[in-house]
Amino acid sequence: MKFPKVIKYRKAEATIYRKSKSYPFYRVAAYVHGKRHMASYPTYSAAKEAAEKLVRDIAAGSQAAALTTGQANDALAALQRLEGLYRATGRRVSLLAAASQYAEAVEKLKGHALNAAVDGFLSTAATVKRMDLGQAVEEFINSRAHKTKAENGKRPQLSVGYAYIVAMWLREFANTFRAQAVCDLTKELLNAYIGSHSNVTARTRNGRRSVVAMFLKWCVRQDYLPASQRLLEADGMIHEESEPEAIEFYTPAELSSLLRAGSEQAEYHHLLPLMALCGLAGLRLQEAARLTWEDVFRVEGHVEVSRTKSKTRARRLVAVCPALAAWLEPYHDCTGPIWINGLEKFHSDFGVLREMLGIPSRRNGLCHAFCTYHFALHANENLTAALAGNSPAMIHAHYKGLATRAEAEKWFAVLPPESAANVIPLPASNAAQ
Repeated sequence: MKFPKVIKYRKAEATIYRKSKSYPFYRVAAYVHGKRHMASYPTYSAAKEAAEKLVRDIAAGSQAAALTTGQANDALAALQRLEGLYRATGRRVSLLAAASQYAEAVEKLKGHALNAAVDGFLSTAATVKRMDLGQAVEEFINSRAHKTKAENGKRPQLSVGYAYIVAMWLREFANTFRAQAVCDLTKELLNAYIGSHSNVTARTRNGRRSVVAMFLKWCVRQDYLPASQRLLEADGMIHEESEPEAIEFYTPAELSSLLRAGSEQAEYHHLLPLMALCGLAGLRLQEAARLTWEDVFRVEGHVEVSRTKSKTRARRLVAVCPALAAWLEPYHDCTGPIWINGLEKFHSDFGVLREMLGIPSRRNGLCHAFCTYHFALHANENLTAALAGNSPAMIHAHYKGLATRAEAEKWFAVLPPESAANVIPLPASNAAQ
């Protein structure tokens, strides 16, 4: 037989070289992707069979022909290892992806062992726990319950009203995604949740965003979400610019009606002190409800709002105007808390009183009225801010030009009827019943 012998298939070809005394094997040579490859075989029949398969593979475009025997064995072993990974984890990874990720990791490690790097990462990385969203919300609410309780006469860290709103909003959030795990939340779900509240003001939506963000950060600390989560980057979680809320406040005639009803009708006696303190001293309702009668009369001519009872946690003294002094005079001998029930009781009873008098609801209307009329009367935002526990900039921005000086004089001239001096108020322990 004449050698070398050429085996052809279409445009592919391989050459078989005869064996010699110095090299007792038949050799098959061919060019694969521009590179010459050669393999040895003990018999001609084996060499011919290999050559015929090789040219067919080359013609078909197979790259396997470019592998040496050792490389082919390594590739098969690697594929078997990846198949074992799939059976163990359910995750399929191609040989190319595995090699690429390994190469990238080795380059980044700059000489450090990959196994050591993985062990170091796992020693610090938290394992995310799968937790039902509704259960996580209840756990979060319960974890904050103790902050709404005051100890040893101190002010609680959280107001009951604020805690109630947070719990209400978060339960609604959880009900929106029933049977959903915290770790399965996505940006799309958060966008849908915020989008479902398009009928409320931007300020209210911002409030909901703040509550959800607070909850998600807590979930990270509990390992219900990975620290690398980017849920807060969702478009729906971006803070909205909103127009300042319209200031609503009561008129001098409405204040007179409210206070007179509180002094003349026994079922509303318990409301009078809080209405007077909010309207004529500028106290916030929550601040007034925390006071004792000792706070009202301890410093002559002033109401003392201690740091534990002030919203801003800063002590302030509020001057008592003649009208307020007149309304509070019948209570001079009272001691103990001014208000012993929850604020829900005040809102409920105050609402009934308003409706009876035909006065529309105005959010924070008494406190807003004090700031409005006091600023109109004195034209001094620093003075008004000091009494109301606010900032001068806030007073100037929100209360300037809302009332005339004449209206302000009427507001601070609302005095009790002459018969009020003869009214004996109920003790504080009974007045709030």
